[in-house]
Amino acid sequence: MASSLRLLFPLFLSCIVLLNHQVKCDEVDEEDNLLQGINSYRASANLTALTKNDNAECLADEIADQFKKQPCTNTTGSFTVPGTETQFANFPDLLAKCHLNVSNTRDGVIMPSCIPNLDPSLVLTNFTKSQYSSNLNQTNFTGIGIGSEDNWIVVILTTSTPEGSYVPAQSTDSATGSASLGSKSKISLIQYLLCLLMGFVFHL
Repeated sequence: MASSLRLLFPLFLSCIVLLNHQVKCDEVDEEDNLLQGINSYRASANLTALTKNDNAECLADEIADQFKKQPCTNTTGSFTVPGTETQFANFPDLLAKCHLNVSNTRDGVIMPSCIPNLDPSLVLTNFTKSQYSSNLNQTNFTGIGIGSEDNWIVVILTTSTPEGSYVPAQSTDSATGSASLGSKSKISLIQYLLCLLMGFVFHL
């Protein structure tokens, strides 16, 4: 029995890792495609391209994770004043996870959107052909963070001002590192649990 488990476990582990990797790749592809689409949209209006903001991406991931349990009615409005929004009682905690606070996010804007199965043909138009288009056409926004979970995708626009930069008071390197860790915490936990399971099976 133990011998059979040892033979089957590597196959089982590979399947889990590959499946998890595929899901993450699909999400990244969808987010990258949306970023390219938004920048093309801005280019057509003679606006500068938005650059990736790691801290904003961290918060977008956290907010998308909160939204994923809500039905896809596509009626959710934007967070116009981050930190004062009451939709999520734990919003300050979400900011803290990405080492952010109201003072460095107040000039930004958070735009959640729900698209069934994140249909690629609808994701971009849900931002460029909706109430969000006015934000995408503003010159004061210079950065962007995108996160997605299930049917929800969240876009955060940042500015170059301290109040909307999404950069904490600490050094840029440490802030970026913290944000990256926040967005990857789920993957790290899965890897840790898999390692524990592997050790248990091989000791049988």
